[in-house]
Amino acid sequence: MTTLFSPLRFRNGVVARNRVWLAPMTNQQSHDDGALGDDELRWLRMRARGGFGVVETCASHVSRDGQAWPGELGVFDDRLVPGLRTLASALAEDGALGVVQLFHGGLRASRALIGQDAWSATAFEAPNTPKARAATESDIARVIGDFASAAARCADAGFGGVELHGAHGFLLSQFLSRTINTRSDRWGGSFANRAHLVRSVLHAVRAAVPDRFVVGVRISPEDRGNAIGLDLDESIELVRSLCEDGADFIHLSLFDVTENTKKRPSEHAVPIFRAAIPRDVVLVAAGNVWTRADADAVLARGADAVAIGRAAIANPDWARRAEDPAWEPRRPPLGTDELRERGLSEKFANYMKNWPGFVRA
Repeated sequence: MTTLFSPLRFRNGVVARNRVWLAPMTNQQSHDDGALGDDELRWLRMRARGGFGVVETCASHVSRDGQAWPGELGVFDDRLVPGLRTLASALAEDGALGVVQLFHGGLRASRALIGQDAWSATAFEAPNTPKARAATESDIARVIGDFASAAARCADAGFGGVELHGAHGFLLSQFLSRTINTRSDRWGGSFANRAHLVRSVLHAVRAAVPDRFVVGVRISPEDRGNAIGLDLDESIELVRSLCEDGADFIHLSLFDVTENTKKRPSEHAVPIFRAAIPRDVVLVAAGNVWTRADADAVLARGADAVAIGRAAIANPDWARRAEDPAWEPRRPPLGTDELRERGLSEKFANYMKNWPGFVRA
């Protein structure tokens, strides 16, 4: 019988020790130049030692003009490989499959950090964000190459895989959006054209890495937060195409795994997407999972792995402790001293104050 602690096998033969996945989370713990910071290494290594089968990094920018916040891990230059190699080696030594989340901020890139105007599918102005310029053909060709080069660096560094961040309103999601992407060329208009960028990136990444290197895509199935202009049925069509293109896993960012979809209020996203993709493609789901019972319920709906976010911040050994079904995880609010004990730097602890009630005043 498959359980949360059964090995997780990907279609290319790579195996993780269990189905507990550390969700990618912004932490601002690396250096200004994108190099790995000691605080980031400590944070992720504590979760690997805590039993997580897959440990995924925060969103890591593939291009200099894709950086969205300070202290962001970078994968855009060969000089960053030594730090990446240190992280990959540490995670593997502690028994986890290390996965780097690759992204470009698009219109959400920080002008202060990149020193120029941000760009997106079309000229678009999001709330509280300066207007981005429309991408040129040169921008698009370059960013596809940047994703592929970043993935190759991660493979060279010794990671087990990468995830393309197509969720949360970043660049790949912006091109998928009917609201943001109003182009009239091959990169916009029809859904096939709006999906052209993420599919082109996946093709390029797949060609740049070894077969036994896991490549997946994270998506927002419907509108939520910064992810706008998305349609459930288009997202289903998208993941079918991505699986044909060589994706080893699909990662659903749901925010709350107890909620059904907006478009089909009587249906849950996990069984919908499980039915849409081949059996040998791993389906990961994330969204407000705290207890072993929560995780088991996600697996029962059809997911193959469960990504743990805030619960993993509060409980670095969640994956080991949850082997006892009766265990109750530590929940917020947590004091800053307690967060430091759990591997968070002062910067990360301050960032978590953006989540109401997480950090004790």
